[in-house]
Amino acid sequence: MSSPSDTVLVLPGWQSSGPDHWQSRWEALHGFHRVEQHDWMRPLRGDWTARLEDTIIDAPGPVVLVAHSLGCILTAWWAAHSSNTHRVKGALLVAPGDVEREDIAGYLPGWSPIARQPLPFPAVLVGSRNDPYCSFERAEGMARAWGARFIDYGARGHINAESGLADWPEGLALLAGLREPA
Repeated sequence: MSSPSDTVLVLPGWQSSGPDHWQSRWEALHGFHRVEQHDWMRPLRGDWTARLEDTIIDAPGPVVLVAHSLGCILTAWWAAHSSNTHRVKGALLVAPGDVEREDIAGYLPGWSPIARQPLPFPAVLVGSRNDPYCSFERAEGMARAWGARFIDYGARGHINAESGLADWPEGLALLAGLREPA
C-alpha cells in the first residue's frame, strides 16, 4: 500500500490507538507512520499542532493524513494555521470527536473551538450514526465546513477497535482514492 511518492501519517486521537485499532493495524501491515505525541493522556492543542507541523516538514515528500477522533480536530486546526498545507495530498478523517460538546470539553480543555475553515487539500470524512463522541449531524456539519466528502458509515460506533473493523479494507480503499492522482 505504500507509495514511494508519498508518506502516510497516522494521527490517532486522545489516548492514541491501541494494537487492535485499524490505524495500528495499518501501520503494521503497510508501513504507515504514526505521529507520536508527547502526551496522549493530557493532549495540548499547541503541542500536538507543533508536532504535526514538524513531522510534515520533515517528511521526504508529500503526505497523506489518516486521522481518527481528536486527530481530525487536530488536522483542521493545523490546516487553518500552517503555511505547509501544500505538502498534504489529502486526508482521511474518521469519526471526529466533538470537543465543543460540554461532556467532552471537560476532558480535553483548550481544544475548542473547532477550526471550521475549508481544508486546502482533498478530504473524506467518515461518520457513524451512533458515535458516542460526536452526533451524526455534527460530523456532517464538520465535513461541510471543511469541504470534505462525507461518508455515512451507518451505525458503527466510534469506528475504532470496538467497531470490529479489523484491517478495515473499506477505509483502505478510501485512502487509496486520496493517494492516487486525480
